[in-house]
Amino acid sequence: MKVVGIAILRTGADLPDPISLTSASDLSSYGFFQRQGVKEMLTFFSKTFSKRTPPGQRQSITHESYVVHCYTRSDGLAGTVTTDEEYPCRVAFVLLTQMLDEFTTTVGNSWKTVVQADSVAFPPIEEYLAKYQDPAAADKVTKIQQDLDETTQILHKTIDNVLERGVKLDNLVERSDDLSKQSKMFYKQAKKTNSCCVIS
Repeated sequence: MKVVGIAILRTGADLPDPISLTSASDLSSYGFFQRQGVKEMLTFFSKTFSKRTPPGQRQSITHESYVVHCYTRSDGLAGTVTTDEEYPCRVAFVLLTQMLDEFTTTVGNSWKTVVQADSVAFPPIEEYLAKYQDPAAADKVTKIQQDLDETTQILHKTIDNVLERGVKLDNLVERSDDLSKQSKMFYKQAKKTNSCCVIS
């Protein structure tokens, strides 16, 4: 899971194309000679997709092995996050919402009159790029889900380990005081029924 690029743009009906206010990218996984081309494609995707995202809307557009998550606010401020396909879209939109809110708090309304591309200084964009490389660390809900998945795997491993130690489930059922005679009989009958119909 990786965030490749983040951009903040000015959009509006009065503009022929969105204007990139500031952007950041992590191109370390690309070769030196590919980086400029990738950076230009990120800018192109950001402008194209934010122009086609209606105000107040969010959308995710998949292109080859990348997804561009776009959010255009009703005031015309837009943000894009370009990620790989595995990156959770919920986390990408959390990033966009927080970043655009901090941007307006820091810059104010001065962005509404900007006409030159990449002319707004916003250093926290680099921090967002670094922080959100690991979605589980950046987003609490994703972290909780990841912890639950790990716990489930540990529980499955624990049950497998108990059975591997030579303790047969049949013996455990037989010795259990928690099961009634009827439950034990049902278990034996189900096992017998399933054993006759093994499909290979």
